[in-house]
Amino acid sequence: MNESMMNVVAKQLSEASRILFVTGAGLSADSGLPTYRGVGGLYEDADTPEGMPIEAVLSGSMMQRNPALVWKHILEIERACRGAKPNRGHEVMAALQEQHEVVVLTQNVDGLHRAAGSAHVIEIHGRVDRLVCTVCDYQEDVEDYSGLTFHDGVVSCPQCQSVVRPAVVLFDEMLPDEAMARLRAEVRQGFDLVFTVGTSSGFPYIAAPVYLQVERGRPAYEINPGLTEVSEAVTHRFEGRAAVVLDELWQRSLA
Repeated sequence: MNESMMNVVAKQLSEASRILFVTGAGLSADSGLPTYRGVGGLYEDADTPEGMPIEAVLSGSMMQRNPALVWKHILEIERACRGAKPNRGHEVMAALQEQHEVVVLTQNVDGLHRAAGSAHVIEIHGRVDRLVCTVCDYQEDVEDYSGLTFHDGVVSCPQCQSVVRPAVVLFDEMLPDEAMARLRAEVRQGFDLVFTVGTSSGFPYIAAPVYLQVERGRPAYEINPGLTEVSEAVTHRFEGRAAVVLDELWQRSLA
């Protein structure tokens, strides 16, 4: 890692009032979770056993036509997340709240930011630990799916017996209005620093805060082992694991 840039960014971190972290699967990888393609389960380079792309299986239209198939693959994602604990990267973001206003925009549905103690988290793709009815207003937060009862491959609503689903954004579905409104409000207010961490930034709404930060003449930094959609735009990029780089920056900011 570039020592001089580490010191520059650490100093900026210590002086910043408002900080935005934009996070993706690369952050949760340090907790042992697989890196997903979108919400796309465990099929980075292959179709599902049904011979369909994961984008077709884990879609809103498939949830309407064949909810049992969607539940089958959501269960695989949830099992991969089950028991995972926040890593040092999550902990650093939460610890920074003691001295700074920290907002986290995450694509991850694993809830690890909340588990680490981050208070201002925009879970733009939803959360796998919340179940909602597809018909009525029933919802429930669950620790994991091990205690769920399935009939014909799906979970039924205790209020109206309709299909219950995880509160995650499936392919071909709209992003949640509330989360998008929060994101727009936070971005309008602006940030002293923006970090994009462990994400390919392939979605426009994920890349936009980074581009806007640069347009405003303010620093934006990337932490990622590989190149991404925003690599050429950021002020500087740190090539490395999210937890390692974040911990180093935090430690130096305290010096």
